[in-house]
Amino acid sequence: MTVFERAETEIRRRIASRIDGDEIISDQKLYELIDEELSGLSSESYIPLQNKIRLREGLFNAFRRLDILQELLDDNSITEIMINGPNDIFIERKNRIQRLERGFQSRERLEDIIQHIVSRINRTVNTSTPIVDAMLREDGSRVHIVLPPIAINGPIVTIRKFPEHIGMEKLIKGGTISAEAAQLLHMLVASGYNIFISGGTSSGKSTFLNALCEYIPREERVITIEDSAELQINDIPNLVRLETRNKNSEGEGEISMSMLIKAALRMRPDRILIGEVRGAEAADLLTAGNTGHDGLLSTGHANSTEDMLNRFEAMVLMGIEIPIDSIKSRIASAIDVFVHLQRLPDGRRIVTEITELEGFREGRIRLNSLYQYDKGEGRLIKKGNIKRTEKLRIRSPGGTYGLQHLQA
Repeated sequence: MTVFERAETEIRRRIASRIDGDEIISDQKLYELIDEELSGLSSESYIPLQNKIRLREGLFNAFRRLDILQELLDDNSITEIMINGPNDIFIERKNRIQRLERGFQSRERLEDIIQHIVSRINRTVNTSTPIVDAMLREDGSRVHIVLPPIAINGPIVTIRKFPEHIGMEKLIKGGTISAEAAQLLHMLVASGYNIFISGGTSSGKSTFLNALCEYIPREERVITIEDSAELQINDIPNLVRLETRNKNSEGEGEISMSMLIKAALRMRPDRILIGEVRGAEAADLLTAGNTGHDGLLSTGHANSTEDMLNRFEAMVLMGIEIPIDSIKSRIASAIDVFVHLQRLPDGRRIVTEITELEGFREGRIRLNSLYQYDKGEGRLIKKGNIKRTEKLRIRSPGGTYGLQHLQA
């Protein structure tokens, strides 16, 4: 334990003994107690001003907020926080993972913070329900918690931060997608095409879905469905946000993704946004897409567009048992375009494929490649034009000009 950590531990002990028994203590009073103890410590030994400021905020966070976790959450340069028990904390900063030298005072302290987090978002996590997934903050940061006995090395907390809204313009400047391809997607989203975004873990699917939401006409009624609310949609007045709910300790009260999709269909939606499809709800998404609900947007984990199609078939079979050809036909009818993202070894996230689903013929889903990432040139190359143009002709804000522009 460093000198700094010993000082923090000692002051924390003193303050805890002074406020023990007080039912309510204001933030101002707590700061006064901290300042008194710091002043006393400074008279015993020299403490640099920078260390004193850090100690002051760290002690306040320990009593009022989320202890050392609060400091990591407030640091916008950190994108991921990985807690593998009280003394093993890792962070991702600028696409590099590093271990934090500090840890929690005890396993009990980490468990207290976990309960503080889940209580704020009306969730439950305990030995009976040891796994929880939820949004941590209003900015969309999401937290995943796993407790013992499932987690062998202590309470596990993984937090993916979303410090700011990243729009399409920023994605274009950062090289995630070309301006030309973004213009195509703008027209497709505005025209009500059903678009599915695929990619691996941390490939930027949620960020890209958020960016696509900029192209949704403001007069539409939009319903979002998510396991934990992450989408940041600010400019749609007629917006309904729905979130799933896990079973309670008695095994009751679950609200699944499938239930919410079915509910959304009865809420007069202009379009439905489904944060991520992982299982049997894939069948409900296809039902929505095949019953006149345009403008569906969703995401899923896969290594390529074709891999996502195979996963889609497997997920649908988790909900209903129908012939594979029937599933493929439904997919081709319900989804118009796939966008695939990939995270490169250097940490950059890029669009590698934009593919149109032409239809289902001779036992196969026919694919029409619109854009493909060329590794040699390091950019997205146009490969073809949209063939299913019915929605563009009917709903495109650019009308015939817009269609001709895209086909040039």
